[in-house]
Amino acid sequence: MDGPLFMDAVITPHRSLSNRGAVVLIGVVTAFDAFLAAIFVAIGAAPIPIFLGIGLFAVIAALIASNRAAMRRERVLVSAEEVRVVKEDRGAQHLVWVSPTAFTRVSLADDDADDECALHLRLSDRALPVAQALTPRERRDFAKALDRAIWRARRSRYET
Repeated sequence: MDGPLFMDAVITPHRSLSNRGAVVLIGVVTAFDAFLAAIFVAIGAAPIPIFLGIGLFAVIAALIASNRAAMRRERVLVSAEEVRVVKEDRGAQHLVWVSPTAFTRVSLADDDADDECALHLRLSDRALPVAQALTPRERRDFAKALDRAIWRARRSRYET
């Protein structure tokens, strides 16, 4: 993108468990399952450790899936000429939206009943949902900032 950027926002999903925390959690679950398996084998319930192992693998698979989802990024760029949205997943970048700044609108559908809101970039009949990884309150704040950046970009284009 040529010229100054009026917004360069990178949106990442919230991650409540660090890599170290995931390793500790897997270690604790493994130790607990091994303890229970030893007890069940000692009392003659040999099939139970198989189910404990299946449960452990399910926990590990869920943590791996959560870790992959946390690595996704969404980047919103606003310049005087265009608005771009680039999504990054495991290092690969995919351009998903390009529109002229002059005709791009920010649309925030606010539903007070459920405290939900949907943020979209709009151009004619096209629409792209953005900032879905944010909470509704953060999405509202981001919508204001994005609208302000687009307004400033439009204004700067016609200043001398």
